[in-house]
Amino acid sequence: MRRRGILFVISGPSGVGKGTIREALLKRMDDLKVSISATTRPPRPGEVDGKDYFFLNQEQFKKMIEEDNFLEWAKVYQNLYGTPRDFVLENLEKGQDVLLEIDIQGAMQVKNKMPEGVFIFIYPPDIATLSKRLCGRGKDSIESIKHRLAACEEELKHAKYYDYVVVNDDLDVAVKKTEAIIIAERCRIKYIDLEVM
Repeated sequence: MRRRGILFVISGPSGVGKGTIREALLKRMDDLKVSISATTRPPRPGEVDGKDYFFLNQEQFKKMIEEDNFLEWAKVYQNLYGTPRDFVLENLEKGQDVLLEIDIQGAMQVKNKMPEGVFIFIYPPDIATLSKRLCGRGKDSIESIKHRLAACEEELKHAKYYDYVVVNDDLDVAVKKTEAIIIAERCRIKYIDLEVM
């Protein structure tokens, strides 16, 4: 039996726990390939080029846009982010599932280009918890946190465009729910080539 690769997109507001859920999934499911995004923002301490992101300057990024080398791209908080198209498509063609963790703007572009993907929205329990998480991770300035929280209310309205919503009020439960979605989607008949059985 042969199965086509599935694109799983995890998205949600900044600080909701997308990256934490992604990392937990990768520890539990070693057969997921993570798509690495490109960005023009500078690396944070400890981030590695080609592992966490492909760090590009503005000119490099704009050249990739002109050459249609992104599956999606967006300007988020004054920086550009994008998903290199070839990486995703090549892996899906090989039957490899790809996990893409991106912001909401990018997810909506991917949905327009690849509606067959599985879109999972990670939802915060409430805004106060989200604010506490953003402050607690120590990665962003106070100004950046205020900007992200102001954008959150509008971002939450996009949940209706996704296939699934997972509320991250308990990390372990949220990870288990996301894993269950992936397992169930892998069993859907539309992804399986029954003639090969």
